[in-house]
Amino acid sequence: MPKRGKKYQDSVKLIDKSNLYDVNEALDLVTKTAKANFDETVELAVRLGVDPRHADQQVRGTVVLPNGTGKEVKVLVLAKGEKIKEAEAAGADYAGGEEYVEKIQNENWFDFDVLIATPDMMGVVGKIGRVLGPKGLMPNPKSGTVTFDIEQAVKETKAGKVEYRVDKAAIINVPIGKVSFGVDKLAENFKVIADAIIKAKPAAAKGRYLKSVTVSSTMGPGVKVNGSKLMEK
Repeated sequence: MPKRGKKYQDSVKLIDKSNLYDVNEALDLVTKTAKANFDETVELAVRLGVDPRHADQQVRGTVVLPNGTGKEVKVLVLAKGEKIKEAEAAGADYAGGEEYVEKIQNENWFDFDVLIATPDMMGVVGKIGRVLGPKGLMPNPKSGTVTFDIEQAVKETKAGKVEYRVDKAAIINVPIGKVSFGVDKLAENFKVIADAIIKAKPAAAKGRYLKSVTVSSTMGPGVKVNGSKLMEK
């Protein structure tokens, strides 16, 4: 295991690894232990008591964070006719049709973070599914990125919509903002995400649902949150 730097070692000393902290306490520690010379992203990691191999135990959804993510999100919209104008008016960075599919195909162009498509474009989008999929860019109705309501989709994405999805190890990793937000704004974002994950608990999930809840900054150590208290609310 690689040796951690002095800043990390100093940060670890501030955290009691055996303790489960309240949300605000945990986020306060995260902001205090973020020692990098850039505005670190604060991540939430939740290990769930589900078996992702079963379709009836999937946990997935989207939420709009009240304070955004702190990241400027570049949006590409693939649509036809008036929907292209709607996308541009809503603030999409790029909007068009097959010319962008060809640009991705031929030039390996990926100067965007989110791809939104109208349903009538999905046949064309399918041609580049193999390159979009591994990058997590394939539009999906469940995440709200396949829709005719382009205006709402673009505005929500720009405002800080994030997708949470359980992985093969039954863990959800999702950003909740930047260290510079401060504890109050991070806590507001945390609450919205945590409430959504709790509400999405599958009926087939048995036993303890929130097995572990951890918050951390990009370069900082993890701080454990008391998941039992979250379930009580």
